[in-house]
Amino acid sequence: MTATTVSPGGQQRSALRALPAGGRVFGLPLDRGPLAPATARHAVRPVLEAWGLGGDRVYDVLLVVSELVTNAVTHALPPVMLHLHAAADGSGRVQVHVTDGGPRTAAGPAPGNWAAARPEDEHGRGDVIVSALAGPTGTATGTATGDAGLDGLTGHWADLGAA
Repeated sequence: MTATTVSPGGQQRSALRALPAGGRVFGLPLDRGPLAPATARHAVRPVLEAWGLGGDRVYDVLLVVSELVTNAVTHALPPVMLHLHAAADGSGRVQVHVTDGGPRTAAGPAPGNWAAARPEDEHGRGDVIVSALAGPTGTATGTATGDAGLDGLTGHWADLGAA
């Protein structure tokens, strides 16, 4: 697996750290289209609340989910899958992972893509938002050997540290 991690200050760091045993996990396959970010938010909110996260933490996680899913459905090939991992210790630490089929070969959104129809000034803020809310973030690309369970997919993640 090739992994790149970036701290909020732009420095490269080690790859995603594992959560302690007993953490909570949630997974959701998503259709690639304009409803994917809303579908993800609606499915994730009750899960986060059931895990005991408070209002501000839920809002931050939902915003990161929305941005990562939007990037995947706009710029990558299917399939798109959302994964959440929360620490079992009640600290509020949540890792958001979105896997996709890797980047499209052409630059920008696909012709006719719903995001392509949006004005240019509505693009390009997602990475800044995610970096502002999360600690380390990164991208990992699986190999044909199935490293990290990605097996040819690309994973984008953000670690929202303890609340």
